[in-house]
Amino acid sequence: MARVTVEDCIDKVENRFDLVLLASHRARMISSGSQITIDRDNDKNPVVALREIADTTISPEDLKEDLIHTLQKYVEVDEPEPEVPLIGAGAGASVDSDDTEVTVDRMTEEELLKGLEGLAPPEEVPEEEE
Repeated sequence: MARVTVEDCIDKVENRFDLVLLASHRARMISSGSQITIDRDNDKNPVVALREIADTTISPEDLKEDLIHTLQKYVEVDEPEPEVPLIGAGAGASVDSDDTEVTVDRMTEEELLKGLEGLAPPEEVPEEEE
């Protein structure tokens, strides 16, 4: 039986379920070749992981972050957003590709009304009886 009990670790990790997740993740890390921070004493990897957590030689917060990182399928990378020129950025203004000339599109009221008529369904006119 393991010499480490849950009571030794529960003050480091409050939730027993989280403790199991973190210890199993650490045991997998040890199996894949990660360096252990305590003496092995002929213990298996899960016991070594529990002893590391109980002795606080490894941070439970770091283990939790590493566990989350390994479970993520998409890792978001913070990329800087392209800067938009503020000159000529008013309504209806468009900037040319070489940023040397500013053009503004104008629309007359008649063009606006024609465009709006095309969006609205035609009104039904009641048929007159003869």
